[in-house]
Amino acid sequence: MTPRLPSLRGAIAEEVRSLFREEGDDASVYEGEGLFPPGAVIRDVHGDVMTMMIGGIAGLFLQMLHPLALAGVWDHSDFRRDMQGRLRRTARFIATTTYGNRAQAEAAIDQVRRIHGYVTGTLPDGTPYRADDPRLLGWVHITEAVSFLGAWMRYREPMMSRARQDAYFAQIAQINARLGAVDLPTDRRGAMTYLNGFRTELLVDERTEAAKRALLDYRPERASLAPMQSLSVQAGIDLLPGWARRMHGLSVPPLTRPLLRTSAFGLTHTLRWALAAP
Repeated sequence: MTPRLPSLRGAIAEEVRSLFREEGDDASVYEGEGLFPPGAVIRDVHGDVMTMMIGGIAGLFLQMLHPLALAGVWDHSDFRRDMQGRLRRTARFIATTTYGNRAQAEAAIDQVRRIHGYVTGTLPDGTPYRADDPRLLGWVHITEAVSFLGAWMRYREPMMSRARQDAYFAQIAQINARLGAVDLPTDRRGAMTYLNGFRTELLVDERTEAAKRALLDYRPERASLAPMQSLSVQAGIDLLPGWARRMHGLSVPPLTRPLLRTSAFGLTHTLRWALAAP
């Protein structure tokens, strides 16, 4: 059995990397000074594939509850038919701004800002929206930050110190401030207050239901990755605040929750082992 382990490890790693790789990608290593130095907590949190997937899914479920945030992707993207493409682009942006050199990170941020400038429209009731609205950017920011860190703490660092948590919020705020968000929280307490400040603006309508269904029904191009995707979605639902699960009409039965978390915990360790290979 021992001689087969390296090939098994490599096969797992290749399957997972295929989920995020786009046509024409190269394997170049980010070099040079970036936005965050080695040892920064954001580099730890954003470097764990499975917890980022779980947190990313929870973040999407939260984001779609805001009608203005959902309108931008509803009217200006094909996410319902190309969920994998959206996930890849998001993963690329996070990787580049977290680990890329300063020029790479700033180029990625500038590109997103240009795209946001074109994303405008109105809701069915006539309410206008702009993707570069600082408050709307703040909603997208806080849902991602809270969800990424929540998944990391549940499955990787449950005893994470408050100082490290605060440092994470301060660091990820630097990225989103460059995107145009303002008055972002820089510690955990402020982040939770900021998140709850949006609750009166959230709702579930036909668009929300369609977006939720697209995420629940999404299957990766490689059938071998379907179990991992399914587990990520269930763990993402489990990570949501109770009020958000209730708004979506989703639940994780208490009797199955321990098995779900144990399975997700095991998969995070397996992927960590596989992706640590040279």
